[in-house]
Amino acid sequence: MSIIIDGKAIAAEMRKEIKAEVERFVSDKGRKITLAVVLVGENPASQIYVRNKIKACEEVGISSKAIYLGADVTQSELELNIKNLADDKSVDGILVQLPLPEQIDEKSILKLIPTAKDVDGFSEENIGKLCMNEDCLVACTPNGVMRMLEAYDVEIKGKRAVVVGRSDIVGKPMAMLLLNADATVTVCHSKTTNLKEECKNADILVCAIGKPKFIGADMVKDGAVVVDVGINRDENGKLCGDVDFESVHKKCAYITPVPGGVGPMTITMLMYNTLKAASRR
Repeated sequence: MSIIIDGKAIAAEMRKEIKAEVERFVSDKGRKITLAVVLVGENPASQIYVRNKIKACEEVGISSKAIYLGADVTQSELELNIKNLADDKSVDGILVQLPLPEQIDEKSILKLIPTAKDVDGFSEENIGKLCMNEDCLVACTPNGVMRMLEAYDVEIKGKRAVVVGRSDIVGKPMAMLLLNADATVTVCHSKTTNLKEECKNADILVCAIGKPKFIGADMVKDGAVVVDVGINRDENGKLCGDVDFESVHKKCAYITPVPGGVGPMTITMLMYNTLKAASRR
């Protein structure tokens, strides 16, 4: 039976530390730390994410500035909003909630966010620095995964790590963080042949593909560390991950649950990045 990695508990502990650091910053600098969140349209999942981010800001003492725009917003209108936030000296971090409506060129919008305010860690400069193992603002979900492994003293150096999923938001930065921590890393995706065998070779298996319960016990090595980044709904509408938790947790050494695993860490790392961005300005 595996040890369940409690992301909720790690996040709660980190938020206490962040809150204390924010209070110190405000006392020393005589100004608030501010995160601007831009939400376009009325995607229900995005609305929930934004609410949770604003709530987390309140919890740690970070001021939030929410900008809500209609789903029919034009490229130029959205660009103007981002440029205003980029120029606003009171704003430390800018987050544009994805996905954006199809009329919007997502990449060109993200490029308008200054690297110093890119608390999502998506800018070309931040990604480039991550690849070069330099200090930067790192994408929140993969950075949260690293904190979880660290909290449970999971050995990464010299281990074989497999990342299932190659998204710019999770898969690629996750692979770089593991590589920077001296793991031997394989990235798998929809075109990977012998996916099952690749997964079975992993000492550390990170799943981020968005397919409910896709990773079964037959794809996991005995004693592996399994991190489930997926957030899906099963056939009964119940929240579940990319990993079939019931079968896999009997076989691995450590596993993250869904919910209560990676999710709470993602928003906590956003608070961490916002504090870091403010401190570096």
